Amino acid sequence: MSDINYSLIEKNICDFRKRMEAFPDSKLMAVIKNRSDEEVKFAISCGIDYMGENHAQEFLAHLPCLVNVKTDYIGTLQSNKVKYLIGKINIIESVSTMSAVKEIERLGKKNNTRTKILIEVNTGKEEQKSGIMPEDLSEFLAVVSEEETIDVLGLMAVAPVTSSSGEKRKYFALLRQLRDENISCFRGYEDHPLLSMGMTDSYMEALEEGSDIIRIGTGIFGPRNYDTTHV
Repeated sequence: MSDINYSLIEKNICDFRKRMEAFPDSKLMAVIKNRSDEEVKFAISCGIDYMGENHAQEFLAHLPCLVNVKTDYIGTLQSNKVKYLIGKINIIESVSTMSAVKEIERLGKKNNTRTKILIEVNTGKEEQKSGIMPEDLSEFLAVVSEEETIDVLGLMAVAPVTSSSGEKRKYFALLRQLRDENISCFRGYEDHPLLSMGMTDSYMEALEEGSDIIRIGTGIFGPRNYDTTHV
């Protein structure tokens, strides 16, 4: 694509690396939703080794480019898309329904493979967003943690959009609190269950509140191209 600004992508990645120097244990994820193979390959050449994908079909299309990098699924998870992810994805970060859990477990047993997941929490209780409600998390985690082929590594959230730094921190602090209150449910990962939170407009507040993974799309690549439709 002739309109890719390679120098800007490289600069953005370098800038994020510098800003994250105070958080050496946190990871920078490049979100590749609606991104071309050329953009993905260039980000990898700039040192990006962690990707996030929102669409199952697009993930499969990008697979040939995703060599020697980890890729998490971060989009809304429909049960009928699980089959495209099992055995191929690093972590499914957006699990929030029992139907998805049962499908992951069914395919895990069928394919003799374990699947790493994060539970998505709707910290802002927004009707238009997916995610388990905070008050339902403990019960949900208790059930999921009993599944035989699923490893629950931590929690993920997409915080409400707000210009208030204090409001952003409130939602990130809530996710951290929920993680700490349910520490026994992250079996095998009790030492440090992961928190995936913070995007282009909120990553610094998320890092300061303990995020392990920040998910950056436009902050790295610039505005998205929405010409391609993904199933």
